[in-house]
Amino acid sequence: MTPALRAEGLTRLWGTFAAASDVSLTLEAGARHALIGPNGAGKTTCIDMLTGVLAPSHGEVYLGDRRVTRLTQHERVKLGMTRTFQVNTLFQGLTPLESVMLAVCERTGSAWRWWRPVSGHRAEMDEARALLASLRLEGDANVETRHLPYGKQRLVEIALALATRPKLLLLDEPAAGIPASETGEVFAVLARLPQDVTILFIEHDMDLVFRFARGITVLVAGRVLMEGTPQEVAADARVREVYLGEAAHG
Repeated sequence: MTPALRAEGLTRLWGTFAAASDVSLTLEAGARHALIGPNGAGKTTCIDMLTGVLAPSHGEVYLGDRRVTRLTQHERVKLGMTRTFQVNTLFQGLTPLESVMLAVCERTGSAWRWWRPVSGHRAEMDEARALLASLRLEGDANVETRHLPYGKQRLVEIALALATRPKLLLLDEPAAGIPASETGEVFAVLARLPQDVTILFIEHDMDLVFRFARGITVLVAGRVLMEGTPQEVAADARVREVYLGEAAHG
C-alpha cells in the first residue's frame, strides 16, 4: 500500500546552519503520529518543508505516490494536505459559521459567488454547520471568533482545516496556549476524526502525546534520534536523557 506521506532526506540550510538534516519519515494511511523533540530541534521547520512553507535545500516530499516537493502550499491543499499553525490565524471578526462556510465555498469553487444570498449557499451552510457540530461548536457558531475562549478558537482552526476535506492533517502544537483543563477536549475531537484522515502533529505535552499517538519520531538538533511506538520511545534511554530530562540510567 502506498504511504499517505513520505519524506526522504529533508534538509534545510540557513547558510552553514542546518535547521533540519536528512530527515526521513513515512506515514501509512490513518496514522496518528507525533513529532517531538526539545526546543530548536527542527520540528516546525520539518512541518514547513512538508507543507510548502519552506523549500527544502535537499530532499523530497511525496503525498501518496505523487512528488509534491516543488508544489505551493495552495496546490498541496488541493491534493489533500492541510495544516494548522502554532499561533492561530483566524479571522477574528467573523463567526465560526462564516469562517467555515467560506472555507467550504473555497473548496467547492463557489467562493467567487460569495455575493449571492445565503439561501444560494444552502449546501455549503449545511456542511459548515455539520462540521461545527462534530467539533461541539454548534452553540458558538454565531459568536464572533474574538469572543471565544482560546481553546475553542483552536477548534475553529481545526474546523477550517477539516473543511478542505484533507487526506493528511498536520497540526503544529494544537494544544499551545490552551488552558490545561481544555486540552483534553481538543485531543478528544482529534481522536474522533475519521480513520482515513492521516494525522501528524507536534506537541510538547508528553501526556497528550502518549495518549493519542500510535507512532512517534524524536528529533534532536535537526536530526531523527529515533522512531517507534510510544512504549518504545518512553523506554529509550537516549530520549529520557535529551528530551524527558532523566538521566540515561534512570
